[in-house]
Amino acid sequence: MSSPNTGLRIAGTIFGLFALVHLWRLAASAEVVVGGHTLPMWPSALFALIALGLSLWMWRLASRR
Repeated sequence: MSSPNTGLRIAGTIFGLFALVHLWRLAASAEVVVGGHTLPMWPSALFALIALGLSLWMWRLASRR
């Protein structure tokens, strides 16, 4: 396995974990408080989709090589 493939797979895994954390936040309705302000839930949905897309993209790039 070449080094670029390994890097792409690691990046894809990390993005996948970020997506799972955001989906967990949505499912558990977990509050995130920053500086006394509660963050809304919709950014987690948006970031979950972005992270999932990046994860799939990285894994597809790794499998093409």
